[in-house]
Amino acid sequence: MEGFLFWQRWLLIVGVVISIFGMFMSFFSGTALFYLFDRNINSIFWETADVADGVKGFQRWIYGAWGATVAGWGIFVTFIAHYPFQRKEKWSWNCLLSGVLVWFMIDTGFSAYFNVYINVILNTILLVAVILPIVFTRKYFVGYKKDPG
Repeated sequence: MEGFLFWQRWLLIVGVVISIFGMFMSFFSGTALFYLFDRNINSIFWETADVADGVKGFQRWIYGAWGATVAGWGIFVTFIAHYPFQRKEKWSWNCLLSGVLVWFMIDTGFSAYFNVYINVILNTILLVAVILPIVFTRKYFVGYKKDPG
């Protein structure tokens, strides 16, 4: 059981980190704190790290919306990890597995297609962080009979 609690807490922490990163994206895009990310993406689409003011405005908006989505996703992971996953409700394991796989394939596929390799790398790190607890807790959800008492 200690192994399960380790991975459940790991997943909980990953969810919190995802939420914080999403909020960071929303509130700090276009600032010096977001420079590395902007520089890598700008050079792919505009062949320069310096972009026009209209593009900067669009980026602040899109990163605000994208960051909000990421933060919300992190909150879902956090709550699922804290409540139903901890209680070993099978749907929570299935939800996390299917959600992370669909997200990874679509997001990473588009990122690779458009040569946004910084996002491919970040997605792969995040996939590993989320998939490890899912893989290592599988035995508690697949064919596992909870003690009714």
